[in-house]
Amino acid sequence: MSGKINKKLLLLAAKIAVGSSSAIYAAQCLKLEYAASAGTIALLTLMMTKWETVKISIFRLLTFFVTIAVSWVIFLHVEKIWIAYGLFIFIIVFLSELAGWRTTISVNSVVGAHLLVSRDFSFHSVCNELILVLIGITAALLLNLFHDYNSSKNSIIANMRYTEKRLQMILGGLSAYLSGREMQYNIWDEILSLEKCLQGFIKEAYEYQANTFYSHPGYYIDYFEMRQNQCHILHNLHYEMKKIRSIPRQAKIIADYMMYLTEFVIEINAPDQQIERLEEIFRQMKKEKLPVTREEFESRALLYHILMDLEEFLVFKQRFVRGLNDRQKKEYWNG
Repeated sequence: MSGKINKKLLLLAAKIAVGSSSAIYAAQCLKLEYAASAGTIALLTLMMTKWETVKISIFRLLTFFVTIAVSWVIFLHVEKIWIAYGLFIFIIVFLSELAGWRTTISVNSVVGAHLLVSRDFSFHSVCNELILVLIGITAALLLNLFHDYNSSKNSIIANMRYTEKRLQMILGGLSAYLSGREMQYNIWDEILSLEKCLQGFIKEAYEYQANTFYSHPGYYIDYFEMRQNQCHILHNLHYEMKKIRSIPRQAKIIADYMMYLTEFVIEINAPDQQIERLEEIFRQMKKEKLPVTREEFESRALLYHILMDLEEFLVFKQRFVRGLNDRQKKEYWNG
């Protein structure tokens, strides 16, 4: 996992370094003033995902002219630099926050600082600032076209297989616990560890979607969120099991069902048959003799809670499957 993160950081650092230096080089070739600022603008824009880069580039161009107007009004009428810049930043931040364009503030402040120093609002000076912004965002847009999609997708698929194996192992462990067998590992720690992993997997899936220009259906995000919900269910299920004082005879049926369920915790599976089999267990449980002692009653009630947790576990997968359109099923389930 750390190797994967280091590779991503190295690629990001290289992309920013190339984008920033190329932006400065282009600005110098055009003999622009404040050429180094083009590199700063490229850096600030490259820190975002591909879709964010496109959107923020448009916003920066739109707010550029607002920045020119605000700086013209303030800088030509307020002599003291620190007061003028304070008023300028106040208005720019207020307007940017009002419009929901906070990410434009950094570049606008750079443009404002140039105009504050020069106090030059001639056509040449304004064009100089506009070209600096254009060079910076163009370098960022071009560099963000280069993204290792195959590596990202393969990583996500590996995370899916990892999640499924861990869920299968946890289900098997819970089945063993309910059967009264000795545990070889700590189920609680396994569940907490997987919950933490899934948070990272969801974040990675969002990054993958945000870094493609294609109309991505968000399949991977939905998948990992579904698995996260299932993991929370197993968390609650384990908590219910811990409260059983004496394991009743009927627990063997549920334990066997959980072992049966492990082989179906895979991506390409609609859980309709598993739900039908679970409903049959519910019907069998209703035919059982009523508990006699209070302890038996409490244990039986907890078994029903476990069955309902298992039903909810399957319903999350069922909703995920039913939410897929024909295009998604063809692309992800049929190869």
